[in-house]
Amino acid sequence: MLHIVDDEEVIRDALSWLARTRGIQATVYASAEEFLQALEPPVHFDSAGDCLLLDIRMPNMSGVALFDALVARGFSGRMPVIFLTGHGDVPLAVDSLKRGAFDFFEKPFNDNTLMDRVQEALAASRAGSVSAEVQGRLAGLSAREREVLDLILEGNMNKVIADKLGISMRTVEVHRAHIFDKMNVKTAVELARLLK
Repeated sequence: MLHIVDDEEVIRDALSWLARTRGIQATVYASAEEFLQALEPPVHFDSAGDCLLLDIRMPNMSGVALFDALVARGFSGRMPVIFLTGHGDVPLAVDSLKRGAFDFFEKPFNDNTLMDRVQEALAASRAGSVSAEVQGRLAGLSAREREVLDLILEGNMNKVIADKLGISMRTVEVHRAHIFDKMNVKTAVELARLLK
């Protein structure tokens, strides 16, 4: 999902239309405050990725202030931010990129170049989402399950794992079943693919 935050309606409409020409679903917001309100319920990130096109200069809360709020909430990694500005503020651009912005475009911008970067940002968001989900699953494993997991990934059979850990083969089978269940896989090959 592409989130467009710009105080100019004509820009919001143009960017939304441009996104649709690339098959990208977009939601528009007239202010930083409106976007922050949309984040108030529990946030469900789009499985196709999320990206924020953010105007720097807006009345009340600026794009930079919104970016700072997103960084403080931990959203910047899951929702890449591409800044847009009508004022060539190079030091601001450099500072934003150093603090984690995905990119910075000066208006007027090349439509295709901007949408190419949006698609790259969505792909990065999607990859980050998958990685965070896998890390969350791994965190749900017990210390013993992690030991069994490592030995499974080395290609060891249940009997070998049991011998190495000094536990029964039945206990290894139970751990293996729990690992597969928690990691949401059916085979050791799927598990290896997930963690590569």
